[in-house]
Amino acid sequence: MVEKRKYELKARAAKQAETRRRITEATVELHRTVGPASTRISEVARRAGVQRVTVYNNFPDEPSLLAACSQHWRALHPAPDPAAWAAVADPVRRLRVALGDLYAWYRETEPMTANVLRDAGTMPALRAIVEGGLGRYLEAVQALLCEPFGTRGGRRARIQATVAAVVDFNFWRALAPLGDDAAAELAASFVSGSARTGSRSVP
Repeated sequence: MVEKRKYELKARAAKQAETRRRITEATVELHRTVGPASTRISEVARRAGVQRVTVYNNFPDEPSLLAACSQHWRALHPAPDPAAWAAVADPVRRLRVALGDLYAWYRETEPMTANVLRDAGTMPALRAIVEGGLGRYLEAVQALLCEPFGTRGGRRARIQATVAAVVDFNFWRALAPLGDDAAAELAASFVSGSARTGSRSVP
């Protein structure tokens, strides 16, 4: 009797996990195609093959569903690891390598990233996820790309501002028609140019 109960519990847990997976995948696809703000629970339920109440039973509020979708998407499309760039000592070479990887990732994830960044402005729960995820990631990237320049004062401020610009998703979109390697080369030249500008007069 105990073994039968254990089997039933395992079967129930497996069924629930499968249901959550279908709901999550349906929501992710809607976020990618129409955006989080335009995603309707009725359409999520239809695509997942469940009732609306089942969606709410598994994800009782918007933050819980958004968090599950974010985790699922990141697992499928992991961001480049900044640690891989730390071994590149030359600051401009590090920029080229890092931006090439970052821009390739932006291209891979463009529809989703564009929709999420657009809708984060009107969805506080989504904005919190973006700030804690992509936002923190890009802060770490910026710090790593600025570090080898080793400057102070106004020159450092210019480098930091330029690096913050070139790692931005919308900056990449503006250069995307060039191709990611060419875009990374041009963006790296922007940063190196900002490092040289006024170097005689500003410490």
